[in-house]
Amino acid sequence: MGVRELSCSLAMAEALKEEMEQDETIFIIGEDLTDHGGIFGQFRGLPQQFPDRIIDAPISETSIVGTGIGAALTGMRPLVDMHFADFVTTAMDEIVNQMAKIRYMSGGQAKLTLVLWAPDGGCINAAAQHSQCLESWFVHTPGLKVVVPYEPADVKGLLKAAIRDDDPVIFFQHKRLFNWTGPVTEEHYVTPLGKGKVKRRGTDITILTYSRMTYECMEAARELAKKGVQAEVIDLRTLCPLDFDLIARSVKKTHHAMVVHEACLTGGFGAEIAARIGEELYDHLAGPVVRVGAKDVPIPFSPVMEKYVLPQITDILTGVDRALKR
Repeated sequence: MGVRELSCSLAMAEALKEEMEQDETIFIIGEDLTDHGGIFGQFRGLPQQFPDRIIDAPISETSIVGTGIGAALTGMRPLVDMHFADFVTTAMDEIVNQMAKIRYMSGGQAKLTLVLWAPDGGCINAAAQHSQCLESWFVHTPGLKVVVPYEPADVKGLLKAAIRDDDPVIFFQHKRLFNWTGPVTEEHYVTPLGKGKVKRRGTDITILTYSRMTYECMEAARELAKKGVQAEVIDLRTLCPLDFDLIARSVKKTHHAMVVHEACLTGGFGAEIAARIGEELYDHLAGPVVRVGAKDVPIPFSPVMEKYVLPQITDILTGVDRALKR
């Protein structure tokens, strides 16, 4: 088996094709799925191969998610396409009060085998209602698993794991990354949920991140290396379950920690990680746990203002200086 360069959108399409060929209970429902293979090309070729299992629904997120929940309760494994992550707001009752709680409230008698796929993030000048990172809402809701991949190989492997999981999974995929490419093996493989990945080894500070910010943190780590600072960059990949064992091993080695995410700083998932590090790893810290996130304002349409609001490499470098007290 060889290795190819695939974009995140093609890696997703390949994962769905492999899973749908093996399991006839898998189907996809959402808006604008068949035209052009989805708005990001993520379903390319699937409407032709599985015409009865790609369902273009009316513009009603409430009914789309509700249909997915009902289908999952009957033994199907739907992937519900939210079009943009921001549109979860119109289906919050279905997601938070039904999807997340049915398995628990039925004493495990009912499984909710559903993936809610939600393209999130800014950097495409789509303005305030189409650019948000909302992962912390759902990590705060018991009963949901939350996946936030970065590179194509993880998009494929984690999506396959999410589809096979017997609990509901919210799969956030950053819109800016769909055309980004990376090596993906031709072999069939599954990447387990709940396992982070060390993207760069280092000894001076641990940088914890996910989704598009992994790229920014890797760039920042290269700049830091020129100054003699060796940063260890960890791509968390899933937020719930969280690989805190990996975080702990790294922080015990570097004695400094920083969390970087694109979501707004206040109430972002970085606060949860910083709190856990402070509570459980306090004796190993030689400085404060620093958070870097977006400014607490709606995402502007203006490209200049959007860049100002979202975290940049310079913000990461400044955060490292704070963490190291330089």
